[in-house]
Amino acid sequence: MRKALGRGIDSLIVAVQDNDISGDMVQRVPVDKIRPNRLQPRKIFDDGTLAELAASIKERGLLQPITVWKDAGEEYYELIAGERRWRASRLAGLSEIDAIVRKNLNDEQKLGLSLIENIQREDLNAVDTALAYRTLMKQFGASQTEIAKKVGKSKAAVSNTIRLLELEEEILNSLQGGLISEGHARALISIPDKARRLEAYRKIISDKISVRDVEAYAQGFHARRPRPAARSSARTPKSPEVVGIESSLEQTLGTKVEILPGAGPQNGKIVIHYFSLDDFDRITQILKK
Repeated sequence: MRKALGRGIDSLIVAVQDNDISGDMVQRVPVDKIRPNRLQPRKIFDDGTLAELAASIKERGLLQPITVWKDAGEEYYELIAGERRWRASRLAGLSEIDAIVRKNLNDEQKLGLSLIENIQREDLNAVDTALAYRTLMKQFGASQTEIAKKVGKSKAAVSNTIRLLELEEEILNSLQGGLISEGHARALISIPDKARRLEAYRKIISDKISVRDVEAYAQGFHARRPRPAARSSARTPKSPEVVGIESSLEQTLGTKVEILPGAGPQNGKIVIHYFSLDDFDRITQILKK
């Protein structure tokens, strides 16, 4: 099943990108004959932005058609992509709307087209995007590498977005609703202790603290981790200057750092420790800045 669905993703992407598919056409569709897609990745529709879009549609019309499907004999069209535009068009009082009408789709194709077309829109929030990625993985057997290739993002970006779903529901709801930013969420997920993470999250809400402040808190949390007992060694004790540099690097990177001498007086190595994949991602992001 996974193999068959995996092949289906490639064909779905071709269908999304090909505007000349036989049987598909742009036509005027009655607004009240369209119903929402139960598989729509977007869950939150802001009333204020909908009103702004409705005003724009009244003034300039709908600039991009929505996408729907309709089987022979069915009375209603079902949305594949463009629910926000459809809602705003209703709000603007339109009786008809331009729509690309797709036909002869099975349930898997309807799901895939809806997910992919919506994921490729930049204004989908991080939680809804992560849920869509996870659905593609579960329903279609897609790997993170395949998803990254199809939506034009790096595998690390896809992986980091999916990892947001590990956050507590309270935090996810705030991210989905726009109370905290994706940057806040990424900083929070680097705090492995649940109680400390929720404490930091509630401080974001109450004190309006910045992403940088949350990152600093997370780095401090990692730096405060107990260090393993040092092994007995015949090495020459480190100078106060080297110990000070180690301490400074640990504060910056939020993890254990060791400066080790080499064979000669002018060489050696700096060892940066990480304790989880989240830790590794967090540290590499700091080093890249």
